[in-house]
Formats: sequence, structure tokens, C-alpha cells
Amino acid sequence: MEEILRGYHVNAPTWFYLSLLLILAVFFKFGRLWSVRNLDLALLLSLAPGLLIVKSTETGSTLGYCWLFAVSGMLLFRLLFDWTLTRRPRMEQNLNPAGMAFLCVAAMLFQTTKIVNEAPDAGTMKTLLKADDLLKRQDASAEIDVVDAGTVTGPAGRLLATPVVPLMGGPEIAAARVMAFLSHLAVLFGLIAVGRWHFSDTNLGLAMGTMYLLLPVTAYDVTKVNHLLPAALIVWAVAAHRRPTIAGGLLGLACGTLFFPIFLLPIWMSFYWGRGAMKFTLALVLTGAILLGSLVLTSADSHSFTRQTLGSIDWSVLKFQADDGAGFWSLYNPAYRVPVFATFMVLLVSLSIWPLKKNVETLLANSAAIIVATQFWYPDQGGIYVLWYLPLMLIVTFRPRLANLPTEARETESKIAVSDGGAILRQDSLTGLPRPQMYR
Repeated sequence: MEEILRGYHVNAPTWFYLSLLLILAVFFKFGRLWSVRNLDLALLLSLAPGLLIVKSTETGSTLGYCWLFAVSGMLLFRLLFDWTLTRRPRMEQNLNPAGMAFLCVAAMLFQTTKIVNEAPDAGTMKTLLKADDLLKRQDASAEIDVVDAGTVTGPAGRLLATPVVPLMGGPEIAAARVMAFLSHLAVLFGLIAVGRWHFSDTNLGLAMGTMYLLLPVTAYDVTKVNHLLPAALIVWAVAAHRRPTIAGGLLGLACGTLFFPIFLLPIWMSFYWGRGAMKFTLALVLTGAILLGSLVLTSADSHSFTRQTLGSIDWSVLKFQADDGAGFWSLYNPAYRVPVFATFMVLLVSLSIWPLKKNVETLLANSAAIIVATQFWYPDQGGIYVLWYLPLMLIVTFRPRLANLPTEARETESKIAVSDGGAILRQDSLTGLPRPQMYR
């Protein structure tokens, strides 16, 4: 951007103030001050000051982490009681669809400028190097190190990066920037797809995507591909939730990137139940087999394969011992994490069981709640990984009231065909309204 506008620079606080004004102008409901939409906007915007405080010093700040924990706690409380918010009208934005599309494209251009100007994330570069090893079928077991824990994705990350590496001539800085751009693009189109397919409103999906690009927390970690990939895969799993096989494959890839999506599996299995759960589990197993097969290609022998398989999982998140890492828990006795993790497991079991007959509304809220809850016990800089749950939180924020119908795996979607001037319409399983057959 400096080649076009000399001296152009937008620092983190300035980005916060500018995006705050834009988001309030476009999304804040001035006619309904005490609305759930305004509450959600306030909570999402409140995350940015905490991240600014944490990133202002190399080791972070106790105030910043406490701020993030407090806001995350309010988000978790709001998600746990999402089922009580029965009045969820379809709210229009303070900008017409054409203006929203223009703002979305402009926000994407600004994020792209930030991706180009900033140095690539170190974890992204390591993931690209491992993708290059996969393409060259080189033994990568010697590169596994404890220092890499939390900075490199699992086998799914490097598998998804393999198309980009040869296209950009190797694991170079340009490849990292292209990966970051494509990851944000995947989240954006996933949100638009959810709005079109499940909310029957493309403009609502466009609004979710625009707000995702405008939020300052997106700009602060704009180059962190390793945290964007699982979020993008989870969004597309939501978009494809009517197809358990596709959703299972996408969530399997998400589990193969970072550790936290594994905790979503019990909730999704209880959502499908019966035959749907079998298809979902089969897709998970098949995806896991493919990821293990990719490790075989970079293993010289069985010892190398075992080392890579165990090294692809960040086991450090389950260790309750003192370390030299940064974050809230590095300042206190790690034994305090034990009751927090135990509470998290009780919450996971509870949300997997209750309600017994889940619908899409509970699936979205419970999935987002579990990801938010991981922030409280995650040892390495817990609380700062907002990108993990941000797209899901936006879907929960913008969704209108949906029909309380279970998933297709429990109850077959209504096949009622309605004739309307010769056009055959199919009833939508979520809204209860006739929808074109192409929305299937």
C-alpha cells in the first residue's frame, strides 16, 4: 500500500477505533437499544481492548488476560442461555445489500493489504515447510520438537497447504500470504453459504462475513493461518450439516489441524444420532486414515511414523505442570488448572447429553460455548485465540429464530412439494418455508 499511498500505516488502536465506528453504524440497532444483537456486538467489540493490552508487551499482561477471561466468561454465559432467547426476529442491517457488498469487498482489500505488509506468522511458515516435505516425500520426523508445540498444525494443515506450495514455487513468504488470504476467504464464503442455505437470506450471510472482516480481532491475527484453518473448516461443517458424511469429513480435517475441535465431536454425534451418527463417525474415521496415510509418505520407517503420529498432537495442553510459556497460567500454580479442566469436562458431557433432542440452534450455541470454554484452561496464552470461535459466534449472533426440527438423521426432511406456477418447491427443514430444490 505504501507504493500507492506513501506513509500509509494503520496501527492496532487506530484500527480498533475505525472498525468500532463502522460496525456501530452498520450493525447497531439504534431503534432497539436493549436487543440481543446490541449485547452481542458489545461483547465481541470488548475482546479487542484485552488483545491490545496482551500484545502491548512481549510476555503479555495480567490485566489483559483477566480482561479476556472476563469477556469470554460473559460470552460463555450468553451462549449457555441462548436457548432461552426465543424471540429472534430477522433484523435488517443499517445498510442496503449493495452497500454491504461494497463494504465487504473493501474490508477484504484492507485485510489483504495487512496480510501483504505484515511479516508471515512463524507457525504458518513451519506448516508450509512440512507441506513441502510431504510433496517431496522427505522424512520429517527429525523436525519434530517440543518447541513446535502449539505453533504448527497437525497433518491436516500441511495437507491443505500442499496445493499452495508448488503454485508459489516453494514454502516462501508469498505462499504464507496466499494461505492467509485463502483462509479468510474460506471463512467469508462459509458464512455467506450458511446465510443462504440455512437462514434463507444471502444478505444475512454477507452481513456476517462483513462483520467478520471489520472486527479488530480479525485484523490483529490476520496472518495466523494455523488458527484460521480449523475455524474455516468448522464453518463449512455447519454449512453442510444436513449431510453427515460431508460434515464429518470437514470436522475430521479440523481435528487434524489443532487440538480443540476434538471436543466438538460428542456434541455433533449426539446431534445426528442413529444412522446420521454412523455416517458422521465413518467420515471421521476415513478422514483420520487419509491423514495417517499422509504421514506414511514422510516416514522412512515405522519408528519415524510413530514419532510423527505422536508429534502431530500437541500433548502439552494436557500437562498440568509449570512451564516457561506465556499466558495467564504461566503466572500461577498450574495445579489451579485441574479444577478448571474438570469443570470444562463436566460442561462438555452436559452439553452433549442435554438437550437430548438437539436442533440446529442448540448445535450452534453448544459448539461455540465449548470452544469459548477451552480458553479458560488452555495453557499457552489462553483467552487470546478468538479466531477459533469468532465465525461460530457470528452465526449465533445473526441467526433468526429457526424451526425446532431435528436433523435429517433422526427425522427425514419433509418431502412436501408445493406447486407454484409450475415451479416445484421443497419445504426447508429449518424455516418450515418452501424453498427451491437447488437449496438442497
